Amino acid sequence: MDRPAIEVRDLGIRFRRNRRGRRSIKDLFGGASRRVAPDEFWALREVTFDVQPGESIGVVGRNGQGKSTLLKLVAGVLLSDEGRVQVNGGVAPLIEITGGFVGDLTVRENIRLTSGLHGMGRDEVARRFDDIVGFAELGDFVDTPYKHLSNGMKVRLAFSVVSQLEEPILLVDEVLAVGDKAFREKCYRRIDELLAEGRTLFFVSHNESDLRRFCTRGLYLDKGRLAMDASLAEVLDRYNADYN
Repeated sequence: MDRPAIEVRDLGIRFRRNRRGRRSIKDLFGGASRRVAPDEFWALREVTFDVQPGESIGVVGRNGQGKSTLLKLVAGVLLSDEGRVQVNGGVAPLIEITGGFVGDLTVRENIRLTSGLHGMGRDEVARRFDDIVGFAELGDFVDTPYKHLSNGMKVRLAFSVVSQLEEPILLVDEVLAVGDKAFREKCYRRIDELLAEGRTLFFVSHNESDLRRFCTRGLYLDKGRLAMDASLAEVLDRYNADYN
């Protein structure tokens, strides 16, 4: 039997409510007590689940319940204070999607830079360059500095780069809420294509129609804990009953 694409066990992470004070070296290396200081809170606690290869998981919950934090822990952007995350395969992260681009570099230069940072070799970037530019609809702007692009152009470029990655696991955080209607539908079709190839999807969204389109299973986070893990329809029914 294949290993899970994502394994999460007793996961917990805490944050400070303000910037006063910092964790000591003793804290960082695990020698301090696990007690939470008065200005700290647990954003996630005791979260456990598996995601099987090829599954499409939707994560729901109100704002501030730990959804994006969970996605960043899975992506390796954040490190947990308790428990562990094991990701068995490469990830294509559609998280804070325009991060990593350099304002003074051109579109062409940024494609080479960001594709390389995501692990594409020089030959692969060259092979996929026209597809990236074409999907982003930026053929007339390849030598334009990134900082002169509109916000919509920046999002199109970022989605286009990441959606060309051949990694088996897609991590998506609300990126489909941006861009115009025509480009959103183009993104939907691209995600449909990737899922048809057998990719695994871990998708955070407040948009029920998007969740229902892509996901079959749901995780419901409430107050930083996993309140329900079931079919997406059951999870949405519970969530809506709790807060609508």
